[in-house]
Amino acid sequence: MSNKMILLVEDNPSDEKLTLLAFKSCGISNEIVVVRDGADALDYLHGGGKFSGRSTSQLPTLVLLDLKLPRVSGLEVLRRVRADPRTRVLPVVILTSSKEDEDVIRGFDLGANAYVRKPVAFNEFVDAAKTLGLFWLLLNEPAPVRTGV
Repeated sequence: MSNKMILLVEDNPSDEKLTLLAFKSCGISNEIVVVRDGADALDYLHGGGKFSGRSTSQLPTLVLLDLKLPRVSGLEVLRRVRADPRTRVLPVVILTSSKEDEDVIRGFDLGANAYVRKPVAFNEFVDAAKTLGLFWLLLNEPAPVRTGV
C-alpha cells in the first residue's frame, strides 16, 4: 500500500492534523500530500502554479476533498477534475463536515466516488480513515493511466 499517494485537500489545520493522525493510528503509511485550497489542488494535479515542474505522470491514488475551501470550492475542483480526460477517473472522496443535502447531491452529480461526513469523535474518525484506506488503497482496482491525452 505504501507506494500509493493520497492528496488531502483540507484548509482547516485541526482537521488536517486529525486526518493524518487517524491514518497513522490505523497503520496507513502512504505518502499524504496536503494542499490547503482548491486552487493549489488543481495546480498540484496539473503541474501549475507553485507546483510547476512537478511531473504530472504520477497522479494520486486517491483525493480526499473538503468542500468549503478558499479560492476555489471543493465542488468546483471536482467539476474541473471530471472535465479533464487525464483526471476524469481519479477517485475523489468528499471528506467534509458539511451536512447540507444539496452538497451531497451536487457532489454525486459532479462525479464524487463517495461522500463521507467527518465524524466528530476521534475513534469514529479513525474507523472511517481505516475503511477509506482499506478500500481505496488496497481493495479498489484503479483505472489504467491514460496516455496520449
